[in-house]
Amino acid sequence: MRTVATHCPYCALQCGTQLTRERRGVSVRPTDFPVNRGGLCQKGWTAPALLDVADRLQHPLVRRDGVLTPVDWDTALGVVADGVRRLRDEHGPDAVGVFGGGGLTNEKAYLLGKFARLALGTSQIDYNGRFCMSSAAAAGNAAFGVDRGLPFPVTDLGGADVVLLAGANPAETMPPLMQHLRSAQLIVIDPRRTATAERAALHLQPAPGTDLALVLGLLHVAVVDGWTDEDYIAARTTGFEATRQRAMTWWPERVERVTGVPVSAQRQAVRMLAEAGSGYVLTGRGAEQHSKGTDTVAGFIDLALALGLPGRIGSGYGCLTGQGNGQGGREHGQKADQLPGYRMIDDPRAREHVAGVWGVPPEVLPGPGRSAYELLDALGTANGPRALLVFGSNPVVSAPNAAHIGDRLSTLDLLVVADFVPSETARIADVVLPVTQWAEEEGTMTNLEGRVLRRRRLQVPPGHARSDLEVLHGLAVRLGEPGHRYPTGPREVFDELRRASAGGKADYSGISYERLDAGEALHWPCPDTEHPGTPRLFLDSFAHSDGLARFAAVEHRDPAEGPQEAFPLTATTGRVLAQYQSGAQTRRVAELNEAAPEAFVEIHPDTAHRAGLADGVLARVISPRGSALARVRVVATMRTDTVFLPFHFPGTGRANLLTGDALDPRSRMPEFKVSSVRIEPEVIAG
Repeated sequence: MRTVATHCPYCALQCGTQLTRERRGVSVRPTDFPVNRGGLCQKGWTAPALLDVADRLQHPLVRRDGVLTPVDWDTALGVVADGVRRLRDEHGPDAVGVFGGGGLTNEKAYLLGKFARLALGTSQIDYNGRFCMSSAAAAGNAAFGVDRGLPFPVTDLGGADVVLLAGANPAETMPPLMQHLRSAQLIVIDPRRTATAERAALHLQPAPGTDLALVLGLLHVAVVDGWTDEDYIAARTTGFEATRQRAMTWWPERVERVTGVPVSAQRQAVRMLAEAGSGYVLTGRGAEQHSKGTDTVAGFIDLALALGLPGRIGSGYGCLTGQGNGQGGREHGQKADQLPGYRMIDDPRAREHVAGVWGVPPEVLPGPGRSAYELLDALGTANGPRALLVFGSNPVVSAPNAAHIGDRLSTLDLLVVADFVPSETARIADVVLPVTQWAEEEGTMTNLEGRVLRRRRLQVPPGHARSDLEVLHGLAVRLGEPGHRYPTGPREVFDELRRASAGGKADYSGISYERLDAGEALHWPCPDTEHPGTPRLFLDSFAHSDGLARFAAVEHRDPAEGPQEAFPLTATTGRVLAQYQSGAQTRRVAELNEAAPEAFVEIHPDTAHRAGLADGVLARVISPRGSALARVRVVATMRTDTVFLPFHFPGTGRANLLTGDALDPRSRMPEFKVSSVRIEPEVIAG
């Protein structure tokens, strides 16, 4: 019997767990870790089932005569290296792209970025976190000078009087968080009556895509009704006057016409938050996954600043990060425009520092590449990558405009997927590389509060699976790189990451395995080994050079796609409790799949009646890009103009067959939350 203390493989809470390997298999129990305090959600309790899924990848596979065929590692890595060399020789280094994931450990994310820029020499690297946190990151950097999901510990929320949740549904997406919200009055902004909204003191139900208009109206109320903290604004911020003037054009009656949220509810929300002794504003994907997501998040930050919340103990603004390492995954180099330590790749000083750690001249490093959707959209085109290496992602299901992205993937000369299960993307690959998963590896993760955590190995992987670090080392050596540049030991990689991040916004240089294993709670920035870490940012000043937070004078604009005669409804997408992300993991766990076995669409009874639909029948949801097949759920609390689909399901049930290619101009976030659709009964042949 063996027991290790580690963390759940799913969301950014990274709940503390203890795993035990016994003769009958692996068992899990929660630990008294601060974010979960002895609690776990259904996914966490069933996580050990991932270790023994029937179709676990155990051998490298190479496509021969159209069939994925088992081969040895030397053959598989040779096929990849030969293909990469040929394409680089013919088309240049940007002919090869890399697509990473927000679930990769810090060590994997770091080495993947290094591998892309040195071994491949490509600028074409991004990751699926672009679909998750990029709008909040852009808005947070602009407002505060740094991006960290929660700039305070999760446990601070336990003392809140009022918490405003904009586009977040933690009761389903991260249930253990709800124990920290028990004493607070919740204001929930969501087009749906979610499980979180059911617990709210006040639910504001705007039309999809109108969140920015709503928050401008809330800011208007705060100014006109005298709720703003003028002393705080004068002492700790800049740019308020332009923001105030913009908000003045969004009087409550105008906001009600645009959003559908009553004037009385707008005023009540502001009053509740302003009168709270301890108040927080938290945003989630519902506010961010829009073609104006950065501006929308900036609007909520403006509201928080106007009320004097950020940078004070017992109040603040934060973003509920989604993926397990959504925070650390974007800090260390797998994002198109960033280098380790949250340094920008076009900053000469950043390039010089990282190049020095890597032992190369700065000019060797490529510049910024394409963002995630733009990278996928460019695959196989005249100026786009001809090969793609995918680590920890499943874009066939998770990418917007999914049918189009599937077509682009099919044009590649070489598609390589490293995964531990045959995801939908792995099934169409030319080479599949079996890699380790959470309980089979050492490493670190960074949770939503910027706390660096130790992932610990319980058991060896099955078959011939290797760690991602070993895969990157093997490929790099075959591409002519010195082997020592790509360590295979997580501790050694992390020590290099510490040096590369030193002096950056996300400074990990004072964090070590030894300190983490000794039980220290270390939040970045942590600039030296004597530093205690920084659980609460901004208490003295914000991270801009003058120490002031920036207001943003944002303006509402309509979604890229509005209702049309042929597509009169709006589809919005999201998650459900029993499934996670693209579902590649959770759909393989029997208990979870029984709880949420298939794609469904929520629809108001009146809307269903007009479409000739009844509860439980199959319906086809159709957008200008394609259609998805889903089981009807008639839900009386839905808006009559809106339908909802979860995005976890493959094949004809993919919600992202409906979503489009509109991108936020700053974050490059796709507009997942608003698609024009119609819905009709599915005709069953025969």
